[in-house]
Amino acid sequence: MKLALGPLLYAWPRRAVFDFYERIAAAPVNIVYLGEVVCSRRRELRREDWLDLAAALVSAGKEVVLSTLALMETDADLRALEKIAGNGRYSIEANDMGAVSALSGRSLPFVAGPHLNVYNRATLGLLARLGARRWVAPIELPGATLATILSGQEANVETEIFVLGRMPLAFSARCFTARRLGLEKDNCGDACGNYPDGLALATRDGADFLVLNGIQTQSHAVCNLVTEIPAMRALGVTVARVSPQASGCIEALGLVRDALDEGLAAREAASRINALLPGAPCDGFWHGRPGMARAAS
Repeated sequence: MKLALGPLLYAWPRRAVFDFYERIAAAPVNIVYLGEVVCSRRRELRREDWLDLAAALVSAGKEVVLSTLALMETDADLRALEKIAGNGRYSIEANDMGAVSALSGRSLPFVAGPHLNVYNRATLGLLARLGARRWVAPIELPGATLATILSGQEANVETEIFVLGRMPLAFSARCFTARRLGLEKDNCGDACGNYPDGLALATRDGADFLVLNGIQTQSHAVCNLVTEIPAMRALGVTVARVSPQASGCIEALGLVRDALDEGLAAREAASRINALLPGAPCDGFWHGRPGMARAAS
C-alpha cells in the first residue's frame, strides 16, 4: 500500500508551510496533496507557491496532487479552479462536484476527494467514467459498506482511506472561528492562523467536543485507523492517507509506513501513534458507530 499525506487543512504561516514540506520531501511518503481546501480567504500561499512546492516534492520522488476547495462560493473561486485544472502537469483532487465537472474530459485523470458523496458502487462507477483514477472514501463510510462497494469494482480505480487525523465533519458559508472571536468573516484578520491545530471547543461540562477551523468543523477526537490496515489491504485499499498536524506528524508518518510495510504490527504502530495525537483517538465510523467512539483496544 502507498502512503499519502493529505492537504494541509490549517492556516499556518508561509514559512512554517515551506519548512514542513521540506521535511516531507525526506519523509517515507509516496503521495502529497497540496493546496487550499478550506477557505479561499487564506492567502499566505499563492498558487505559484504551491506549484513551487509541488516541483520540489516531485524532484524528491513524490507524486503530487493539487487539492481544490470543498466549498466554492464565488466566481473568483471558480476562476481559481479553472487555473488549477488547467495546470497541465499535476493531477487534481476534486472536493466538489463543480470541480468534477471542470476536470472531466481533460487529459489528466483526477482524484475524487473525501468531500464528494460516494456511498455506493454506482456513484463510484460514474466518477470513474468521468475520469477519476482514485477515490478517497468519505470519512464516515463504515468498513462493511466499503467492502460492498469494492466487491466487483473496476480494478483501474484506486481506493484511498483517511487513516489518521482530525476528521472534517462539515463546511459552512459562515466562519465559526471568526464568529467565536467576535469578528466578521470578511474582516477576520486571518484569525484561524492563531490555531495551528484548530480552535478546540468543549461542552458546558468541560468535555472535549469539536474543533473549529475557519468554515470547517472537525472532530476533537483524532481518527486512528492504523490498526485496520491489514483489513484494508485485504479489501483492496491501495492508499492510506494521513492528515497534517502541527507536531508529531513526521514521526506518525514513519510509524504508519512501518505498519504498511509490515515491519511493525499495525496494532503496535497505532498505539505508539496515539501518544503523538492532539486529541484522544477514535475509530467509530469504520465500525459503523458514532465517529467519536473508540472500538479498537
